[in-house]
Amino acid sequence: MNYSEAIEWLFSTQMFGIKLGLDGPRQLLKEFLAYPKHGVTVIHVAGTNGKGSTCAMMDSIARACGRRCGLFTSPHLIDYRERIKVSGQDLPEAACAAGLTELRTLCERLDPHPTFFEITLALALRWFGQCECECIILETGMGGRLDATTAVPADVCVITPIGLDHTQWLGDTLDQIAAEKAGILVPGKPAISAAQPAVVRQVLEAQASQSRSPLEFIEDPLHGYFIALPGAHQAWNAALAVAALHRAGVALTFDGIQYGLAKVHWPGRFEVFPAASVPGASEPVVLDGAHNPHAAKVLAETWQAAFPGRPAALVFSAATFKDIAGMLSVLAPLAASIHLCPVDTPRAVPCAELAAALPPDAPPHRSFDTFPAAFAAALATGDPVLIAGSLFLVGEARAYLTERRFQASAQ
Repeated sequence: MNYSEAIEWLFSTQMFGIKLGLDGPRQLLKEFLAYPKHGVTVIHVAGTNGKGSTCAMMDSIARACGRRCGLFTSPHLIDYRERIKVSGQDLPEAACAAGLTELRTLCERLDPHPTFFEITLALALRWFGQCECECIILETGMGGRLDATTAVPADVCVITPIGLDHTQWLGDTLDQIAAEKAGILVPGKPAISAAQPAVVRQVLEAQASQSRSPLEFIEDPLHGYFIALPGAHQAWNAALAVAALHRAGVALTFDGIQYGLAKVHWPGRFEVFPAASVPGASEPVVLDGAHNPHAAKVLAETWQAAFPGRPAALVFSAATFKDIAGMLSVLAPLAASIHLCPVDTPRAVPCAELAAALPPDAPPHRSFDTFPAAFAAALATGDPVLIAGSLFLVGEARAYLTERRFQASAQ
């Protein structure tokens, strides 16, 4: 298959949905010879919010300290190959096509058929091996205990802040979700956690005790370094990233940490496009993939610090199975106007449902058939524009702003 054919086949596997469990991915990784080689350090990251930023920081710092690093994250924003990076570079199209061609042949004889996410994980790990990565950073797709990434033996486990999300799969209470995230802990291997609510901390400590995993909680943010990602919460993510790399045996230096944090790049998380870079804009445009109430609260705090007293023209959309009312209860007070649109994914929530989830005191809102129409109306208000509510929406918006082709996905 060429690259276009390979991507078309891969995206067709989303019909198999999401399957939580480790037997399938273990079999696929074994037969595809994709497990990391002996001596390769694997850092596994789970949590509700901050996973991507923390992974990006670890990758950037480790590379600045001389490690050849493979980074696996999801979802992509614009291009599928963003999910698989070596030394900061996306998976090349030729390697992607070759790997997926081989995987297609393998998948045809496996029952059940591997999922989109499992295939992507196998593709990533094979590429990391071919590139002789010394360190691999794996972000869980969802949960932890039964996530495909947990099939990969980890040397260090990292837990970012835990909140309510994916409740239809992980449970609808914090302790239930924490138990799923704690499932990534590996017997005898160190674990690092962000500061957590008391109920979450209790669950993590119990699991660490059972698995005899040395567990450390981050009690303070990292001070004394410039961090390229905006928001006070990023200093906490940075502290988590540095502690995890230290536990992983990466030879950290002050200059390496400083350079890595100053150069870290993680698009779509309070990413600011200056007005001068956006045709028709008189104020900045901000993209943030906040897709649950906890992330929305962090976004609101960051917005108020960056634009004190300035209301936003909010462009909002969401995918199914999300706490839309919870997000809008936090984001609506930031806005002078709200512009609703469907997101480009099979999991799109209709605008009528989005509107029904608005709080009673929400500012004026309008519904649009497409993102470009909603964005144009938001620009016309003259207020700073905030695009939030879904990483799928942020991906479509970022593709629109950078004039790139958007690869829509359901996962």
